[in-house]
This record gives sequence, structure tokens and C-alpha cells, in this order.
Amino acid sequence: MTEQRRVIARVVADADDHPDVEELYRRASAVDPRISISTVYRTVKLFEDAGIIARLDFRDGRSRYEPQPDEHHDHLIDLRSGKIIEFRDEEIEALQAAIAERLGYRLVDHRLELYAVPIDDKD
Repeated sequence: MTEQRRVIARVVADADDHPDVEELYRRASAVDPRISISTVYRTVKLFEDAGIIARLDFRDGRSRYEPQPDEHHDHLIDLRSGKIIEFRDEEIEALQAAIAERLGYRLVDHRLELYAVPIDDKD
């Protein structure tokens, strides 16, 4: 692995949010100014194909990334602030498996994204 890919891997691993490629580039180039945006795009694709990172599409037109999670989790997206909250709820997990079974299937994977606004938001 090249040093530039190592920098990009560290940036992804250290992110406590879900950055898009442009944000990954901004963070990586702050560490190593020789890193180009095309290097970030190629590396992200390579990491995604290798199962190292997961691509998330939250309806805002930008793919976002996170390290491939060790454990399944879902996402709640605040439509006002753009904040992304990771969560896991055993009731939801059980309900999804029960629905699949009721329809004659065994659930092997899923992705749940909740789009919400704060309760005190009047719109």
C-alpha cells in the first residue's frame, strides 16, 4: 500500500462522521499536500471494492463513506442539519426478520435509513 493510500485509510478510520470524497480529500491533503483528488477517488473505489469501507447514499447527491462496520447499524439523517446518527435497535431488527419470514424469506442483509426533522421543528 502506498503512503498516500495509508493517509487516506487513516483519514477514513479517524472520521467520526460520514465524509464524502471531497471532504476526505480536504482532510487527506491537509496531512499530505501531494495527494490529489483523483488519488482519493481511486483509493475510495479500491477500498470499497475490497470491502474496507462502505458507501452510503443519503439522498443528498453525494456518496458518503464509513469504515466497513464490525456490527450492523442503521442511520437516522437529520434533514435540517445533515447530521447522521448511527443506531441499533433490537426491536427493529427482530421486526425486519419477522417480516421477511412472514413473506417466505430469511433475511440476510438490509439497510435502514430514517430521514427526520427535530420534533420542535414547525415545518
